[in-house]
Amino acid sequence: MHRLAVLFFTAVLGAAALVACQSAPQTVPAAQPKPVAGFVTDLKAFDAFIATKPTPAQFHAAYPDVVLVTPDMMTTREMRQNNSRYFPKLDAEGRIVGGSFM
Repeated sequence: MHRLAVLFFTAVLGAAALVACQSAPQTVPAAQPKPVAGFVTDLKAFDAFIATKPTPAQFHAAYPDVVLVTPDMMTTREMRQNNSRYFPKLDAEGRIVGGSFM
């Protein structure tokens, strides 16, 4: 009887070790937003996107047709009324935290 208990304990301990050694569940990366073709027409959706504090790369992926004018870029300052050029405000980490169309 004692030998059976030892074998049972060893089997349970081995099974627990196998379960613990399995790889951690893979985390699925956050789904990238579907790219918006053309210029920004839905300002509510655009503001919600900016509220997520995207990086410039994430901005380009979501709005490929909108020119993101970063501080290191030289541009003219003509007024555009079609929301085709966005001048972002960046935080210390380089994430977009606001800005305006011009």
